[in-house]
Amino acid sequence: MSPAPLRLYSYSKCGTCRKALQWLAQQGFSMDGSTDGPAIELLDITTTPPGVEDLRQALEAVGRKRLFNTSGQSYRALGAATVAAMDDGQALAALAADGRLIKRPFAITADGAVLVGFKPEEWQAALGQGGW
Repeated sequence: MSPAPLRLYSYSKCGTCRKALQWLAQQGFSMDGSTDGPAIELLDITTTPPGVEDLRQALEAVGRKRLFNTSGQSYRALGAATVAAMDDGQALAALAADGRLIKRPFAITADGAVLVGFKPEEWQAALGQGGW
């Protein structure tokens, strides 16, 4: 069995995640195998956050600032000054330990492209032309 073309970390109570899932469904992606479209491996970011290697890949692709969910409770509890004082290794470890710190949705395509947050134009560029 081949890997899913898109590994998507989301949170069911997140409106932005729901928008991304709706957009993916409109693009023909299949969440449950019920359609012939490309499959999505859907993971709850709060219980199964991305690992350090996936986060390192995202850090290199989008930068550290964009990885953090700065409006979330976990980030506010940690504090911006604490996050700013972390080196990249510490930041990646914190993100991997608490999925609520990660900006969502967080997606990785089969070819390794990383999508953080939902900007339809970015997702279209990465997925819309057979990027999956």
